[in-house]
Amino acid sequence: MKQLEPVVHIVDDDQSFRTALGRLLSVSGFRVALYESGDQFLAQFPDCEYGCVLLDLGLPGLSGLELQDRLAEKAPLLPIVFLTGQGDIRTSVRAMKAGAEDFLEKPAPKEALLEAVERALHRCETRRLEQDRIDGLRARLVNLTPREREVFGLIVRGKLNKQIAYALGTSERTVKAHRHNVMEKLGARSLAETVSIAERLGLVDATADPLRR
Repeated sequence: MKQLEPVVHIVDDDQSFRTALGRLLSVSGFRVALYESGDQFLAQFPDCEYGCVLLDLGLPGLSGLELQDRLAEKAPLLPIVFLTGQGDIRTSVRAMKAGAEDFLEKPAPKEALLEAVERALHRCETRRLEQDRIDGLRARLVNLTPREREVFGLIVRGKLNKQIAYALGTSERTVKAHRHNVMEKLGARSLAETVSIAERLGLVDATADPLRR
């Protein structure tokens, strides 16, 4: 499989600054894409979320913070570095609480800018790997039979084999067999790992069908 190349998306309405920043990053070895507004970025939004966004706060139309909110839903894996001349403490705190990777004031030193981009790309890679693992776990859930899904839900709730057997009207031996199958299909080597898988998948209500979560 061809490895994806990360893209640094620069969203800034100042054409001269946008162009200069794009040139700096290109010379530094990064692949870049330029946008003059948040609306243009959303209209041309890439299929791949591998990269990061350098985002100006005071954009015309859709503001930087509003675009951040949109991307939290549309591209949650894509880290954002705010780069603006209009920064203030309240705005930067809000941006960081909303998940921004960094908040730099223009003109940011070259070293600080490049370091922020490197951190953002590393964060994106970490998020992608974790999402791949979660997707893999969800795919494994599909292989569980209806009875195994019931046993899985009860295991996650901390029920013992005899309690599960009583709840399902079956024998402990049968429960042990289902339990073994569940752990094998999920790739779990222990009870703790089985519970951890459920937690990573957000299966808080273990009484529900995991495939419906």
